[in-house]
Amino acid sequence: MFKKYFYKLENIIAWSQSILTPKQFIFLSSVLIGITSGFAAIILKIFAHKVFSFATYINGILKLSFINSILPIFGLLLTVFVVKRLLGGSIEKGTSQILYTVAKKASIIPPKQMYAQILTSSLTVGLGGSAGLESPIVVTGAAFGSNYAQRYKLSYKDRTLLIGCGVAAGIAAAFNAPIAGVLFAIEVLLVDVSISAFTPIMISAAAGTLVSLITLDESILLSFKRQQNFDFHFIPFYIILGIITGFISIYYARNFQRVEHYFAHLRMNPYKKALYGASILAVIIFIFPSLFGEGYESIKTLSESDPGQLLENTLFSQYRDNQWVLLAFIGCTMMLKVFASGITLGSGGNGGNFAPSLFLGSYVGYFFAKFLNLTGLTHLPISNFTMVGMAGILSGLFHAPLTAIFLIAEITGGYDLMIPLMIVTSISFAISKRFEKHSLDVKHLAKKGLAFTSNKDANILTTIDTNSIIQTDFLTLSPNDTLEKLVDLISHSNQVIFAVVDKELNLLGIVHFNNIREIIFNNYRVKHTLVKEIMTPSIDVIYPADSMEKVMSKFEKTRVTFLPVLKNGKYYGFISKATTLEIYRTKLKSMTIE
Repeated sequence: MFKKYFYKLENIIAWSQSILTPKQFIFLSSVLIGITSGFAAIILKIFAHKVFSFATYINGILKLSFINSILPIFGLLLTVFVVKRLLGGSIEKGTSQILYTVAKKASIIPPKQMYAQILTSSLTVGLGGSAGLESPIVVTGAAFGSNYAQRYKLSYKDRTLLIGCGVAAGIAAAFNAPIAGVLFAIEVLLVDVSISAFTPIMISAAAGTLVSLITLDESILLSFKRQQNFDFHFIPFYIILGIITGFISIYYARNFQRVEHYFAHLRMNPYKKALYGASILAVIIFIFPSLFGEGYESIKTLSESDPGQLLENTLFSQYRDNQWVLLAFIGCTMMLKVFASGITLGSGGNGGNFAPSLFLGSYVGYFFAKFLNLTGLTHLPISNFTMVGMAGILSGLFHAPLTAIFLIAEITGGYDLMIPLMIVTSISFAISKRFEKHSLDVKHLAKKGLAFTSNKDANILTTIDTNSIIQTDFLTLSPNDTLEKLVDLISHSNQVIFAVVDKELNLLGIVHFNNIREIIFNNYRVKHTLVKEIMTPSIDVIYPADSMEKVMSKFEKTRVTFLPVLKNGKYYGFISKATTLEIYRTKLKSMTIE
């Protein structure tokens, strides 16, 4: 029955495409992508919530002690099982894969990503993995956008735009924060779009938010009812908080990558690796239960109720009313969050760093304000610092200050904290950017030239494959050839540059037509001059594995129009600067999202 309605809907959309202008069809598509991505976000959130509720119900029957320490073991093992048995053995994790898809795979995302993220992340996070659902939501929304665009044969530009629409709708639905959804799509994923492209992205974000408002229970969302007003006398403390969150963002990013790197290089069966990681995670959660799952409930506890509740059912429950013990507990939890998240994702779980960044930020903000209050130096509004801290870490970790500002403003239901949000996020971003050129998700891809960054030229060059512009049909010369042979070759071809090679194709030198102009009209010299007498060494060479950014850098440095290519140490061909620039112009035109 569902197939029947699905095909009817497809036919209606196809008919709409035939009667609407391309721009009108994109607007219609943005509504549909917004609705579907919004529902996907809701399904994922509810599914994860139900997984945990079911596990809690089972525990009510079995009455196991410290169930929260045991559940992540089942969660990671089940996630690995689903990936191995149902998803072909692999799954792309994190928003970095969207960046890679846009840069290197023509914005084509496999269809399985429309459901794979929902299945795996809900098991990981729902059963206590210390990660977030937002990255899987983002990937799911992007997959809907990409596959919709493929179904209706839209161009690369439109596919990329609809990926942005899916991303914006996913974030908007997850937080009831449409502005944050739009800004996340622009700041983190679509770093190079024109103002006119905002319209479909805004439509999708609004549609996703509307779906969330109508269908999702507010208890599942991260939202606050802030009561403390902003006081400008506390601005110096917000400046200090901005500095602290900037450096802690760096601490998180670097240690997360270390943990992931460690697990990536473990030569273990996937199930053994999951069991190994989950066992470590279980011990951490046993001591610090707040690290269980997304952690949004503990954020609300810090901000709106009695933080002493965090010590209940822990090894430190007897010190529930001791503020210094509570502060030490929060500080340790804060510093261990990166390891809990890294282990969760590195050992086979699926999730993201969006929720962990909010968790960490809230704990940093609370710790800072509470510490100063306990020392008697001042009396800071703890809930305000808790929420502004979230923005600081989010800004520093994702290099997305605008997203951080408006997300916190939207989930707190007002803009009274706008000034401290701007102060903290800008300082945190500046510090993080100073020490980490790229954000956590982009760093490993940007190093290899596999993702778009804020550098527009580099983004376009990233999409060009060096091998595709190597010209391998150039005629070559041997060092003992005469200039007469060279003149004959020039007269019968369009070639102006020649590689001089030996029998083993070792590059010995270069001969350019411009360098022999003065002697080609001297018959005596033409007949008696050998190529080896007039060849010049190559200023630089290119290798097929070089990125296009590196190739253009070599052209700029050498100021030549051709550079030879060596493959396995042997002459292979030439790359022309003019050809490269022509391809660059074509790519620029095809990639500009308007």
